Amino acid sequence: MWPPAVAEQLRLRGHDVVGVAERPDLRGQADAVVFAMAQGEGRVIVTENVGDYRPLAAQALQDGRSHAGLIFTSNRRYPRHDPRTAGRMVTVLDTLLSEGLGLANREHWLA
Repeated sequence: MWPPAVAEQLRLRGHDVVGVAERPDLRGQADAVVFAMAQGEGRVIVTENVGDYRPLAAQALQDGRSHAGLIFTSNRRYPRHDPRTAGRMVTVLDTLLSEGLGLANREHWLA
């Protein structure tokens, strides 16, 4: 749901990130497929889709599996129509990733 430029800018800052839109194997896939791929690669998911990803994470834990973590946003806090939002996302995600906040089996809401 975020433009590839966010992932590109985070990579320029030294973070190992990838956007779904950059991955032909993930574009258009169901959320369960994206979640499974992210877990297989040990990647945290950044999304505002709480309704689909929170249950996927809960199911993983219920099944005795772990997940790499979820970072939730909201369109109210990070409006996708605002051209400044991508830059704000890069800044806040860079800070969060640089802090090394452990997100395994947890969720974090971007303030």
